[in-house]
Amino acid sequence: MTQTLVEKEAAVEIEEAHTEGLPSGFGEGPMGRIAFWIAFCFSLFQLWTAAYGTMPSQVVRAMHVGFLLLLGFGLIGNLVAKTPAGRLWFWGLGLLGFSTGIYNWVFYEDLILRSGFLTPVDLVVGSIVIVLVFEGARRLMGLPLTIISGIFLAYCFFGQYFPDPFVHRGYDFEQIIEHFGFGTEGIYGTPIYVSAAYIFIFVVFASFLERGGMLGLFNDFALGLVGSWKGGPAQVCVMSSALMGTISGSGVANVVASGQFTIPLMKRFGFRSAFAGGVEATSSMGGQIMPPVMGAVAFIMAETLNVPYADIVKAALIPAILYFGVCFWMVYLEAGKAGLAGLAKADLPNPWAAVKEHWPLILPLAALVYLLFAGYTPIFAGTMGLALVVVLLLGMPLAARIGPLAFRIVFWLAIGFAASAFLKFGVNILVFIILGMIAACFFVRGGRDTLVICRDAMAEGAKNALPVGIACAIVGIVIGTLTLTGIASTFIGAIIRIGEEHLFLSLVLTMITCLILGMGIPTIPNYIITSSLAGPALLELGVPLIVSHMFVFYFGIMADLTPPVALACFAAAPMAKTSGLKISIEATKLATAGFVVPFMAVYAPALMLQDAGPIAEAWGYPVEVAYVFFKACFGIGLWGAAVVGYLFARLNLLERAVALVAGACMVLALPLTDEIGFALGFAFIAYHYVMVRRAKTAGPLAGAP
Repeated sequence: MTQTLVEKEAAVEIEEAHTEGLPSGFGEGPMGRIAFWIAFCFSLFQLWTAAYGTMPSQVVRAMHVGFLLLLGFGLIGNLVAKTPAGRLWFWGLGLLGFSTGIYNWVFYEDLILRSGFLTPVDLVVGSIVIVLVFEGARRLMGLPLTIISGIFLAYCFFGQYFPDPFVHRGYDFEQIIEHFGFGTEGIYGTPIYVSAAYIFIFVVFASFLERGGMLGLFNDFALGLVGSWKGGPAQVCVMSSALMGTISGSGVANVVASGQFTIPLMKRFGFRSAFAGGVEATSSMGGQIMPPVMGAVAFIMAETLNVPYADIVKAALIPAILYFGVCFWMVYLEAGKAGLAGLAKADLPNPWAAVKEHWPLILPLAALVYLLFAGYTPIFAGTMGLALVVVLLLGMPLAARIGPLAFRIVFWLAIGFAASAFLKFGVNILVFIILGMIAACFFVRGGRDTLVICRDAMAEGAKNALPVGIACAIVGIVIGTLTLTGIASTFIGAIIRIGEEHLFLSLVLTMITCLILGMGIPTIPNYIITSSLAGPALLELGVPLIVSHMFVFYFGIMADLTPPVALACFAAAPMAKTSGLKISIEATKLATAGFVVPFMAVYAPALMLQDAGPIAEAWGYPVEVAYVFFKACFGIGLWGAAVVGYLFARLNLLERAVALVAGACMVLALPLTDEIGFALGFAFIAYHYVMVRRAKTAGPLAGAP
């Protein structure tokens, strides 16, 4: 089994998803190989700093940005530039960007000593890194994020000429360059620290698991488990995307990776193209809120709030269940409305056979989950999880050369015990094991192919981390502006004044801000900007800290699904062969939970396992959580029936309106709305069920002679 897996992965080239703004691959010829090895060295550097942590944080951040600029501009030169002069220009920019990281490393102590009194050379280096980060973001992330960040930077230069309440005292050129180009408040602020310390490791971790065959395991398991349900192919899409979300928190990457398989399958089965694309986009975006490995935003949130990552996962657990539960429910209703059954069980793989065949791939993920919830830091958990994946892959060709099954079991037990020793003896034991296995792989059949898989996963992981890293770098401009000028307090004060009378209006204003920002920027900068502005205001209005940040996070995700600009939907459009706008309309309908749950959690924080309410005082906290969860399921279920127009049979307009009102009552946190919602909802379901039964009974009688 293990030998077959290695040989298969070595023989079949895995189709690479496009990195945002860049085609697949690293380019052709010598420059392509140079870019590939730069990406490999980038991963190696990040893994070394994560494992040993001997370098100052400021140097790690600067080198992280330097590598991002070198690799980013190098790939632009290889894959986008049309002329030799253009390629030379971009490679020159990349080398210049990398030199800024080297400068921070070499003169680290000197820069600290002369803080506030930078030399002309320092100012030139700081100016260069700011300009290059803007240009890199423009090339890789598009104009909207670059323009927004540029407006914030311009405000630092010219805000002293603004009228009240936006005026600030004014800052000279040197102060602005030092703030943004050095230190830990601008480009090298918290977002780039999280990118260097956490996000990069988990992106490479996902790259190794994908190349090890995890995507195939997820697809086979989902096909076998839910493929026979009503609307089987779409249910498979939802489940495979949910599973994919456990190792990859990038919604767009999930769309590209799994959509190539699921969207054509849904279309062949009879689903409309727009609906098929909407299912893929909606379920893939949910990967960012799917524990245990959520999207990059979750790590930034944990660092910003200074709480354990496990607390973020705990808050996201029930909302994630609701989100994907609604996806399953909406697919079920749509399939029923269209008269689509499930796939034939005889044509489906056995899900447990797939798990039995590829179960070793689950072990590193299980170890990662254990470490995260055992109180270890995400950087330690991610590094150890990645190391265990490497041990697993390297061990496969070695185990395949061992004849008797009993000896192979002993081999794996020995490797497992040796690898687990890192908990007591530190990372060195894992490094020695990996180096020894690498050496052994040179001398066994299939071993060198496995080394190629690992090498390629390292390089591809670095490339996949480019968009996230560049976004974190440029959004540091926004955060730096807020800390330098204090403009955030003006916005926070406005929200608080509104919320003192109407909390709901403050929430709606925050939601609209997230959705508008999301039209042009990805989830990460959207969350960072909006949470910096609205998070403290919502906290002042009594919204629990994690709930307020999760509120912003959810609508940052929804922005990638809502018209007119829906990045995830447009990523699904080529595979669905229909317009991204049509897909986004369907995705908005499917993502009901994403719009409803954040509002419900504000008024009932138990939905995110946060503060207890009056029900907990009377009946206990578990009862309150169960009640709020049931209420959310019931309300969202009714909304789904109203949106699709189907429950046990097609609904007329009056029935849809009643279901919609009943569902809305379950969301509202007003006196008696729960009682009204339950009464109206159960009455609607009973009435509809009776009418459907009568119609079915009357049908045969009406046709009798």
